[in-house]
Amino acid sequence: MTPEIENAFAAIRAEFGTESITRVEQMLEPGGGGERHPLQKAAKWIMPGLSPTPWHDPYAYDEIAPIVHALEAGHQAIKEELNGAWAARREAFSDYEHYLTRQENWQALYLFQKGGLVEESAATVPTAYQLLKDVAVDTEKICPLLECHFSTLLPGAAIDLHCDLWNFSINLHLAVDIPDLCSITVAGETRSWEEGKCLLFDYSFEHEARNEGTRPRTCLLIDLWHPETTVPERRALVALITEIRRLMGEG
Repeated sequence: MTPEIENAFAAIRAEFGTESITRVEQMLEPGGGGERHPLQKAAKWIMPGLSPTPWHDPYAYDEIAPIVHALEAGHQAIKEELNGAWAARREAFSDYEHYLTRQENWQALYLFQKGGLVEESAATVPTAYQLLKDVAVDTEKICPLLECHFSTLLPGAAIDLHCDLWNFSINLHLAVDIPDLCSITVAGETRSWEEGKCLLFDYSFEHEARNEGTRPRTCLLIDLWHPETTVPERRALVALITEIRRLMGEG
């Protein structure tokens, strides 16, 4: 570890206790702190002690349920604003750049990125922007290392099977505009989105998605902290990943 990470970790231990970030430290050990689920092997970091569960009940966690209820209650307004933006402000959308690839048939409109709200989106999709700010950003439930965006898969598009980088955040999908013949598979289990409802899954497991329909499929994706992580762990993880990105020149 670099001196910057060591100093950040020492400050967290001093505030929260010597054992407060043990799981983060175990994650950094050779072997990642323990045995992984076979379908998480391609993820870069697996923090031990988090439930190795691919699909989660979005209503089951006290921390996440208020976000789910707010998004589902706002679905109709969110959908109308999204469709208006798609029709009149297509330039606000961009090819999605995953850490593995860039896809032209996977379009994104960002609401939160690089640790902060994307203020330009407030005028484009005001309901989603305000809800995100109120229930996820201001409450510090969003993982600031990642993002929130409208994810639009064009007809015929597929997201190839892959694992995301880690298991200490979790992916929430609000199904905004869902045509027939769209599905997502996580750890070998395939589900379909139900428009106006949320799905929650651990994207450190192998997953893929497809739109075999005739019009775009759009979900609102939010990267939240895994509900089984603690405040000191979250601080340590932000310090760790931020420093790694700085060393890699990612800003």
